[in-house]
Amino acid sequence: MRVIVIGGVAAGMSAASKLRRADPKAEIAVYERGSFLSYGACGLPYYIGGWNEDPQKLIARTPEKFREMGIETHLRHEVLRVDAARKTVTVRDLDSGREFEDRWDRLMIAVGCRSAAPPVPGYDLPAVFSLRSMEDGLLLHEIARLPGVRHAVIVGGGAIGVEMAEALTRLGKRITLLEGAERLLRPFEPEFSELAARELERNGVTLRLNSRLQAIEEKGDHRLVRTEKEEIACDLVLMAAGIRPETAFLKETGIRMARNGAILVDREMRTSLPDVYAAGDCATCYHRVLEEDYYLALGTAANKTGRIAGANLAGGHEKFAGVLGTAAIKVFDLEMGRTGLSEAEAARTGLPYRTKMITSQDHPNYYPDPSPLAIKLIYDARTRRILGANVAGSHDAVMRTDIFAVAVHAGMTAEELGTVDLAYAPPFASVWDAVHIAANAAK
Repeated sequence: MRVIVIGGVAAGMSAASKLRRADPKAEIAVYERGSFLSYGACGLPYYIGGWNEDPQKLIARTPEKFREMGIETHLRHEVLRVDAARKTVTVRDLDSGREFEDRWDRLMIAVGCRSAAPPVPGYDLPAVFSLRSMEDGLLLHEIARLPGVRHAVIVGGGAIGVEMAEALTRLGKRITLLEGAERLLRPFEPEFSELAARELERNGVTLRLNSRLQAIEEKGDHRLVRTEKEEIACDLVLMAAGIRPETAFLKETGIRMARNGAILVDREMRTSLPDVYAAGDCATCYHRVLEEDYYLALGTAANKTGRIAGANLAGGHEKFAGVLGTAAIKVFDLEMGRTGLSEAEAARTGLPYRTKMITSQDHPNYYPDPSPLAIKLIYDARTRRILGANVAGSHDAVMRTDIFAVAVHAGMTAEELGTVDLAYAPPFASVWDAVHIAANAAK
């Protein structure tokens, strides 16, 4: 059996590795358009900002390691077409320009996503960048350290935009962050978006909410960013205004896709085409609470769904347990985590839900330096089953989010979580932890 994997980062290499373990005799070939395999894209802002100065630490396994496992890897090779009837792919070697066909018995699609730069005049100017790949990160690491780069405009207030605002501030740059919506970090609850906004402003970031990009112009040695409200002179523009699945090359195959271009898959990661699987940022995945297809471009989901796909490429029938939308972010000295349904998602389902917001401390006053924790619960008004949670604080907020993720995954009620035997000692938690307090406040 010959298996071709299109895409060699999180989902693709998770699938290839699992397939190799499950079927030592399978022929496995990976085609990756970029120059790197199996790297941690989520670590790129921290490399650019100087927390880690060694880009090799971002790479989980080298091509040599995969070859030792019996996995063919072809870097800088782009798959142009898929012929599902003939079971072939057309590939272009980006260095030589040569095009050729390769055949497959089973196909894995893990091409990820691309930056969804707003199609405004000037979005393709040389001083306009995005951050989706290792190559982008290496380039931005050098550009951000040029003495002429003093002021950067970041377009987009999602996770990448916020993380890069901190990274570039750490390098001594002046930052203006534009967001077209009324708030940042919209997967989080509005109260938590406001906490993040205050933390950014406290650290010198200029926020422009409800501010839509209209054009970018060259003006001498500077760039001029135009919105409907103002003109901002800067040296560098970073586009972080969203992403799109990189699936346009598949349209002629008839593969079923969601409205945003994400490949629709079942819980075994099978697509609508026979013997074709997909996972990662180019595909949907099953949401455990909503019980429906969901698009979540996160490394956690990509690695898990890639592993499931690899097992099933080998003939298995493993089913994905589902995502909860669990995510975390560091905003300077603020940690934030979220899991499960947002209040808006709960309202969309028609469930009779309630919310409860509390403020507590990470540990008791009789141990030094307690810090506040804010927790918002979303729960079923009838059964008190926990549907979702947001947590924010300066210490251990994200790790407490994981407790709520387990509770949502298991279908626990607030009453059950309110009496769970969590660890206690004064340096770490109160005898009634903030998690207990939030759960017991949910009436």
